[in-house]
Amino acid sequence: MTRTASFSLLFASAALAVSGAFAFGGFNPIDPSGGVTAAVAAPAVSTGADAVHPTVVELFESQGCSDCPPANANVNALAARPDILALNFAVTYWDQLGWKDTFAKPAYTARQWDYSNAAGRGQVATPQVIINGGGTVVGANPQTLARAIHDNARGLGGPQIMAANGKVTVGKGRGHATVWIVQYDPRTLTVPIRAGENGGRSLDHRNVVRSLVALGHWNGAPVTFGVPAPGDRAYRSAILVQQGKGGKIIAASRI
Repeated sequence: MTRTASFSLLFASAALAVSGAFAFGGFNPIDPSGGVTAAVAAPAVSTGADAVHPTVVELFESQGCSDCPPANANVNALAARPDILALNFAVTYWDQLGWKDTFAKPAYTARQWDYSNAAGRGQVATPQVIINGGGTVVGANPQTLARAIHDNARGLGGPQIMAANGKVTVGKGRGHATVWIVQYDPRTLTVPIRAGENGGRSLDHRNVVRSLVALGHWNGAPVTFGVPAPGDRAYRSAILVQQGKGGKIIAASRI
């Protein structure tokens, strides 16, 4: 089941409405005894992408949401694929259910709302997977997730992204976009959940986003930006070139 949240104004002050939305078949990667998330094989999917032009798969989830672990495990299984940039964005709006997510930031909740507003949905839900800034799926079923990734593939298109000497250049192309740098932790991070809906379980996380910063604007002409240093030596960085708030991602690259 997905968990849906609706806000009338700002996240912190609005009333929250929770409802079950969609049921999905498939497996449940949670050990029924309440242990660590079980290992899951990566869904077989063709993206048409490569390591230089990865498909961007963004998961919006929360450690406080009992419906999130299956989708989290599926996206974890994609994290090592060079043709996929899997990113785990932890949101804040389930923190009041008894467990505060250890990775969540308001900026990641705001990013999910940007997608929702751009698509005219008027609500946000967890777990939610966004592919290349466009396609949306719950992601709890590996076959459903694989099909959505395939159907929303970007291939090798978009402006070239080049990084050297602490700078990144987005090359010539068409259109207008925001250039983001995302820093994420590629390690498997196991978090014991001591309260809330997942209390008693230990959940694995991969490619947890630790920072998301807009570097500036691209208008089709080549443009160069300075790149901030990672907050931790273990973190990795990637560039996203995205058409406005909640728009499609037209280029992406690890740097």
